[in-house]
Amino acid sequence: MRVAVVGVGRMGAIHAANLRRHADVTSLMVADTDRQRALEVARRLDVSAADSVEEVFSSGTDAVVIAASTAAHAELIRQAVRAGLPAFCEKPIAVELSASIRTMHEVQAEGMTLQVGLMRRFDPGYQTGRELVRSGQLGRLHTIRSVGADPAPPPAAYLSASGGIFRDALIHDFDLLRWITGREVAEVYACGSDAGPPIFAELGELDTAMASLTMDDGTLAATTVTRCNGAGYDVRMEVCGDTDTIAIGLDSRTPLTSVEPDTTFPSSDPIRGFLERFAPAFEAEIDAFLQVARGDLENPCDGREAVEALRVAEACRRSQRERRPVRMTEIAGL
Repeated sequence: MRVAVVGVGRMGAIHAANLRRHADVTSLMVADTDRQRALEVARRLDVSAADSVEEVFSSGTDAVVIAASTAAHAELIRQAVRAGLPAFCEKPIAVELSASIRTMHEVQAEGMTLQVGLMRRFDPGYQTGRELVRSGQLGRLHTIRSVGADPAPPPAAYLSASGGIFRDALIHDFDLLRWITGREVAEVYACGSDAGPPIFAELGELDTAMASLTMDDGTLAATTVTRCNGAGYDVRMEVCGDTDTIAIGLDSRTPLTSVEPDTTFPSSDPIRGFLERFAPAFEAEIDAFLQVARGDLENPCDGREAVEALRVAEACRRSQRERRPVRMTEIAGL
């Protein structure tokens, strides 16, 4: 397959490297609005660099991976629609829910293939958790608890364009709640704090947030996230049923120190960031995309799924700002 990557910053460079190693990729092109950056990545991977982003869509490529800045996602998806190219796009489709919905209407109208990068669906632990839940081995679910913690805040430039902690960070948890349980979120109540580094208050952003969610079958979920977890990178989920309880993401490298006597946990250095924690998942989602683009696999994370997760994030954002529960029926959808 001939594949192009648009946007080769941190995430795009990773996707390009994974594609370069993939046995099914016969030709790889990279493009970026920063031509020098594209040339540097192309040189490092021994692939070609497009003279412009526009060149990608007329180059004869078979599929495109979009990893440009968030603000550019929707227009690049539309360019892929016009070119008739299957596309993989990093989340979100757009920061604003209304723009995401408009873009998806265009995608659906043209019957375009769009896979969105919610990579935790491709993590072995989360996949096993889903299988156990869907098979009924946990019995009736009653509680789900999830943790998301970054060891340090991202740069100010990233924060200012991220769309906020609910839409940028917790969106993964919102997606997984739906994907693992097969249920929809019915109501949310969310709160947050900007009491951490001054940059958050200056930007009007939150450094820590939590949300209580009620699923449509009565299952209760509690999600927490922070940008300031000095102990290390921590992403976990506990799924509790009336038959059994499982933990996803809990191992010897989890940055969680037990203070119980005669307990040594964790036993090794903590994971420092998402690129290390989810490296296999990033490879797996790109492999899946190539299969989807060839027509060999049903889309495991299409744009509609991303919009639904964004709807929950929007409900949480509204709840936090208005200090009240928000029903999902209040939030527009596809």
